[in-house]
Amino acid sequence: MRVAIVENTEVTHHGQVGVALHEAAAVINLHKPWRGEPLPGVEADALVVFGGEQSALSDDTHPYLPGLARLMADYTARGRPVLGICLGSQVLARAFGAQNILDATPEFGWTDVSLTDAGRTDPVLGALPTEFPIFQWHSDTFTIPRGATHLARSAGAASQSFRIGRATYGMQFHFEASRAVVEDWSRRFPTLTDRMHPGWDAARPTLARDRGAVADALGLTIARKWVGLI
Repeated sequence: MRVAIVENTEVTHHGQVGVALHEAAAVINLHKPWRGEPLPGVEADALVVFGGEQSALSDDTHPYLPGLARLMADYTARGRPVLGICLGSQVLARAFGAQNILDATPEFGWTDVSLTDAGRTDPVLGALPTEFPIFQWHSDTFTIPRGATHLARSAGAASQSFRIGRATYGMQFHFEASRAVVEDWSRRFPTLTDRMHPGWDAARPTLARDRGAVADALGLTIARKWVGLI
């Protein structure tokens, strides 16, 4: 299988998604439009869009975003699986006419997410417990697109996951972020992580032990289930 991956920032970890893709022997085509590279075409079997520090409406600084939204909608229309994570989910919501809401729902760290009734029977998220810890790092949110299936919510942000059609998924939470990814983010961006969670550097080892290990396993389950839809 061929999978197009769009990165939206300089430091992008594929994490558990990368593990699942490599297990499936996927051929990955990597695209970095944030530094001027063109967006992919529609030749791949699936499309993954990762997160970034910009908002889904930052067209002034990232003029490729409207084209990325159209690309995600195009893959969906062709019945090819799409996965949007964090910013990727926000752009996906934009692509299908939902509202992007900026700086309204800050969440950071391993946060409890709950499945909706539809989420409990979903081909991907239905493999998870009804409530589970998963890593978050965002301040923006979105409304669920009309016609999409709402799959998960949290206390801080109701729109955590949705599905459109068979295999297009928006995931606000960073299920790809294993403990190793979180450790690297924390090392690279200590000012930002401490701003989101004062005292994060001291608290992280205990949180990683008590909640991160479970999140790692569940994140890989999500990744494997979605890759299985390609």
